[in-house]
Amino acid sequence: MDQATVLQLGREAALMMLTLATPLLGVSLVVGLGISLFQAVTQINEMTLSYVPKLLAIGVVLALLAPWMLNQMIRYMSGILNALPALAR
Repeated sequence: MDQATVLQLGREAALMMLTLATPLLGVSLVVGLGISLFQAVTQINEMTLSYVPKLLAIGVVLALLAPWMLNQMIRYMSGILNALPALAR
């Protein structure tokens, strides 16, 4: 296995990680921004107020996108495992 193959595998792994994490991080960012705006408008300075809505939003997104995320991971791993005999040479 040469350096180009290792770099390609690392690039694909990083891209898969970003693809799977982006929806969850995006929802967390939007909900956190909304909670921060609400706290600024109402002058409620409770630090723990943002945790529960973020957890609920991430749970909903994870429940909705779990089949897609699982299919992406299965497709990626099957591609790696199918290419493994050629990589072992």
